Amino acid sequence: MMFGTAKIALPTPRPSSRRVKLLAQEISKSYGGVDALKPTCLEVFEGELLTVLGPSGSGKTTLLQLICGIAEPTSGRIVIDGVDQTNLPIHRRNIGVVFQNYALFPHLTVLENVSFPLQMRRFPKPELRKRAIAALELVGLGPFGERFPAELSGGQQQRVALGRCFVYEPALILMDEPLGALDRKLRESLQIEIKRLHRQTGATILFVTHDQEEALALSDRICLMRDANIEQIGTPEALYERPATLFAANFVGISNVLEGAVDGEGRFVTADGILACVASSAGRAGRGALIIRPEHIEIVPAAAGMLTGVVIERTYAGSETRQIVTLPSSVTLTVRRRADEAPIAVGETVGLRWAPDRARVLPH
Repeated sequence: MMFGTAKIALPTPRPSSRRVKLLAQEISKSYGGVDALKPTCLEVFEGELLTVLGPSGSGKTTLLQLICGIAEPTSGRIVIDGVDQTNLPIHRRNIGVVFQNYALFPHLTVLENVSFPLQMRRFPKPELRKRAIAALELVGLGPFGERFPAELSGGQQQRVALGRCFVYEPALILMDEPLGALDRKLRESLQIEIKRLHRQTGATILFVTHDQEEALALSDRICLMRDANIEQIGTPEALYERPATLFAANFVGISNVLEGAVDGEGRFVTADGILACVASSAGRAGRGALIIRPEHIEIVPAAAGMLTGVVIERTYAGSETRQIVTLPSSVTLTVRRRADEAPIAVGETVGLRWAPDRARVLPH
């Protein structure tokens, strides 16, 4: 279901641009000698939705806290719209924040909650009310202005939080796991709404999550973090199809990993066979790991395969089935097949093959 179809003037979409909206320059944070964030450089362009993705302890929340001013950096600086804001207090930074727990005022109506940032900025009352009503229409809550937060569902409360953030058109919007408290179906619905809001308003959004599927669905670019460092930055397609490291390959999506080495002829030698690989991904000879996504593997008769193995499990997942195949070396590979393809019995010996350009060899 889609919301917010009313024609409103809030806010004005910004033209597409590669102008840097946010620059985090060699920013770092240490607590008692422990690095919560190592010196990090990050650019966020005007009008883009960049997701900061990573496991717990990777530094993503620390980065967000430094940008919005909740924490002071150990080193480096934060520049927004060309102005150094490193030493500005949080209330003087033109930043909107959407939290996981909504952070709504329970004693204020929905309209009053959305109006609050405008009230703090001393907007005239007629303009304040007009913009707040427009913001509620934007997030699909036009008829709910006189209700209180306790009278709304979790998804509706998060919409109020989004409206409150968008209403005053901040230079930068930070979203800290905003969908983490919602069930899967509602999360997916609000992901669509956030993409629509981003496209409709042209806002610059920094979205923090540990959910890889959420990052792939929402982002213009993804900043993948690990061990208080940036591991890789790129489009969702680049991170999924061309991971730069084994960690990136394993964290973003499901990857099949074959250990081995590139020989002098540019082939990848494994315990289960010698595989052709694309020279550009193989690099120089030496130990490495060949990465292949489950949907790129085809199950064929054993004699026609690049590798052979035995199907040890089959799971049904609606539009697809997942076959788990064990190779002679005991390595297991996951293969995705359309649900309408002929089933393959557990215990059957099969061949596996794929186009060489679908596999990627990474340093070990």
